[in-house]
Amino acid sequence: MTEFTPLAGVAGGLLIALSAILLMASHGRIAGLSGIFGGLFATEHGPEVKWRFTFLVGLLAGTVLAVVTGAFDSTTISFSGGPLTIIVGGLLVGAGTAIGSGCTSGHGICGLARLSSRSLVATCVFMALAIATVFLTRHVIGG
Repeated sequence: MTEFTPLAGVAGGLLIALSAILLMASHGRIAGLSGIFGGLFATEHGPEVKWRFTFLVGLLAGTVLAVVTGAFDSTTISFSGGPLTIIVGGLLVGAGTAIGSGCTSGHGICGLARLSSRSLVATCVFMALAIATVFLTRHVIGG
């Protein structure tokens, strides 16, 4: 999945920006996916649960729509790991979002747009660790 697709990238970026702007304008909330998802599991459910659920359903619906319309070929993506790798990876991402007080979407999209220095540091850490992970898995471990 290394093809150069600038139009798809720009369109995707604009849609992500639009969703973040609409969520901030309509609810005064940052579009951080870990916080939105985690809020669904709060002990007290109020009006917050409706918009959180709607946001996540829309996110998943967009993926389904892209596959159904042929805009995205789901056969080109595969995971080299098994279920254990995916579970451990998910737990590590969850721990990282708790330690970093947010996820890549919250810090990298919304936080940087608000010129947050904390989000700049968090995004730099995310990117450095992503680069190190790709390097290790592709060139050291040989995955």
